[in-house]
Amino acid sequence: MTTPLPQPDRRHRFSGADAISLVRIPLAVAFPLMDGVTERLVLIGAAAITDFSDGWVARRWGGSRLGAMLDPIADKLFMASAFAVVLVSGKLAPLEVLAVVIRDLVASVAFFITVARRRSTAVPARAGGKAVTLLQLCTLVAFVLDSATYLRPLAWATGAVALYAIYDYSKPFFRKLRTS
Repeated sequence: MTTPLPQPDRRHRFSGADAISLVRIPLAVAFPLMDGVTERLVLIGAAAITDFSDGWVARRWGGSRLGAMLDPIADKLFMASAFAVVLVSGKLAPLEVLAVVIRDLVASVAFFITVARRRSTAVPARAGGKAVTLLQLCTLVAFVLDSATYLRPLAWATGAVALYAIYDYSKPFFRKLRTS
């Protein structure tokens, strides 16, 4: 009788979802270097597609621990790069840009706290976070299309939803900190 070979632990190997997440890093580098409307819209579209598809691939075929950390880092790098361009353009005031990226800043601080405390850093996606990401992408599209009509309202709507998302994400985070 033959003994079946042990199955590899998917949590420890590089996955297809990880490769998709990695695509957002060069997109983050490219965004400030591109100044054409079409080029920037393509970058935003590619960031949106990879953001959706890496999670889908991870759920469908299995992700990795690396991917659980890499995905949000890649997301935040792209958003930071893109909204730095928005800030430098002067089309939104610094406070408006802060409103758009506040959730990402808070999430980054929370990530570093959990890493420093050697705790699990994987946080499941929640509806509020997905809504913020969608609004951030819409805000970027409005910026690229030079739509003064939509840019500021989208920025403030993103900020409002971001505050809710921070509250929603922080409940289990602080509960976990208190119990450790």
